[in-house]
Amino acid sequence: MNPLISARGLAQELADPRPPVVIDVSYQLGRPGWGREQYDAGHVPGAHFVDVETELSAHRPDGGGRHPLPTPEAFQRVMRRCGVRLGRDVVVLDQGTMLAAGRLWWLLRHHGHDAVRVLDGGMAAWRRAGGAVTTEPTPEGAGDFVAGPGRLPTVDADQIPSALATGRRLFDVRAAERYAGLNEPIDPVAGHIPGAVNLPAGRLLAEGGGFAPVEVLRRELAEVRPGDILSCGSGLTASQVALACEAVGTRDVAIYPGSWSDWITEPTRPVVSEAAGT
Repeated sequence: MNPLISARGLAQELADPRPPVVIDVSYQLGRPGWGREQYDAGHVPGAHFVDVETELSAHRPDGGGRHPLPTPEAFQRVMRRCGVRLGRDVVVLDQGTMLAAGRLWWLLRHHGHDAVRVLDGGMAAWRRAGGAVTTEPTPEGAGDFVAGPGRLPTVDADQIPSALATGRRLFDVRAAERYAGLNEPIDPVAGHIPGAVNLPAGRLLAEGGGFAPVEVLRRELAEVRPGDILSCGSGLTASQVALACEAVGTRDVAIYPGSWSDWITEPTRPVVSEAAGT
């Protein structure tokens, strides 16, 4: 299944007798409540809202970075509220960055629901295409989704050195300045994991939102192979890039869910930073 759907394609499917479940995960880092405000101001008719910070992240007291994966039980409750059911297609969208949408796309597949796609370009593309928009709240669904054990490849901090030693590559998809340690606006330590290669996710996006044309994605992702690892600041952008990899046919790419924000919680882990000369 193509993991992406166009605004026109979604409009056509919403007119079907059995339309897909639509979930809006609009999100902006550092602005709590922003996504809900965008949703309330106008959303795809029938779309359910899910909050990335409170419903798609666990915030465990024992670490795991800024956006630890939710427990299967918690994730199952949220998806059932949205009406996700066995055999029912799901379309996920955000405002256009594909960042939060990538997270939910990955989580659904991770827990066993393959019939999920992302609206390429999100609400920005939907509005440009003349899609219907409503401010009417969507009633809670009655889904039967069962969150199975996580099945997509992931790694934790302790597994990274051995993975690199066996030839797998670690791609840090943050902006080049953050990777180099020259600018770190979010986390308390700047730099990157030793051995990581920079692959800025921004290169995969189009100016108006959504992914760049497929030929651009293929060129930018040409070095990524099945078994390689994606890391970012806290796991969200890694999911976005995993979605882009899937769109060009590269599967089984692993994610480091905790990413940089988890790596730096243990002071003994090595860090490479151009700013510090290390």
